[in-house]
Amino acid sequence: MIVLGLETSCDETAAAVVDGDGNVLAHAVLSQMDEHAVFGGIVPEVAARAHLAHLDRLIAKAMREAKVGFADLDAVGATAGPGLIGGVLVGVMSAKAIAAVHKIPFIAVNHLEGHALTARLSDKVGFPFLLLLVSGGHCQLLAVEGVGKYRRLGTTVDDAAGEAFDKVAKMIGLGYPGGPAIERAAKSGDAARFAFARPMKGRPGCDFSFSGLKTAVRVAVESLPPGPLSDKDVNDLAASFQAAAVESVGDRVRRALKTFSEAYEGRSLVVAGGVAANTALRAELEKRARTAGFAFVAPPLALCTDNAVMIAWAALERFKRGLTDGLDFQARPRWPLDPSAPPARGAGVKA
Repeated sequence: MIVLGLETSCDETAAAVVDGDGNVLAHAVLSQMDEHAVFGGIVPEVAARAHLAHLDRLIAKAMREAKVGFADLDAVGATAGPGLIGGVLVGVMSAKAIAAVHKIPFIAVNHLEGHALTARLSDKVGFPFLLLLVSGGHCQLLAVEGVGKYRRLGTTVDDAAGEAFDKVAKMIGLGYPGGPAIERAAKSGDAARFAFARPMKGRPGCDFSFSGLKTAVRVAVESLPPGPLSDKDVNDLAASFQAAAVESVGDRVRRALKTFSEAYEGRSLVVAGGVAANTALRAELEKRARTAGFAFVAPPLALCTDNAVMIAWAALERFKRGLTDGLDFQARPRWPLDPSAPPARGAGVKA
């Protein structure tokens, strides 16, 4: 069983070939980081055009490296949402064309499910498990009951964690992408210099909030002497912000671990998404998991950021269960994993 997966939801263009035993036969990826860095963030139109320009070449490269032809494929999957709709459409239409020409099933993959199921590829995690999905566009805690079966325990009421990292990095002159830049600067900084509050810490439920923390950093920057920030100022701001964000996430996860353990027998905490690459966050989550008697699972760093391996694997998981989609499936800019969850409510919540 061999599946081709395509990922074009944001600023990575990728194609991967994975077999039914979880062997990654090929993975071709092109980062658009340099193209967006000059703007200080992702420009949807630029991203979509880059996907259109490079996806065919990456598909050919992946197929060549995997030593397979289209006749060898059992199915083709693509991220069909959520994401920047222009980019999502590029991947979906390419996958549909391959499916139609070669008469193989098309599988519409929820990008978030791709992240959610990665730990089953990398670490053979069984259902159910608790998932922290933390990225530039999402910050959620979910009980993963099975393929296509998710129960949301908490979500952000304003910004996602990765978005906050990016905006704080831009604010203090570290540029884009902000997550790695903040982490690097924080290693040389004094996390106690700026006493930022820990958003939502101690509150009921498992929801997140990062907008107020972002504002606190801006206020701290404005309180410093006029002129360019010194290296010490930048490092201390980065360290103080990161410590607050990590402790806040840790508190939310602590509550989710308790809620999950009361409802499910599974004892695994999985972290996925681009922000999962942050080592300070991983250390905090590992500590929380150990205290609660849970195993902590973090996929390899290359599988935490957006990639096509996770899309191919999620497509395989769905294909094995007979879950395929028609060529009339419509790409979706928004696609919640738990449609039954109530809408998040907050001053900055995104509809």
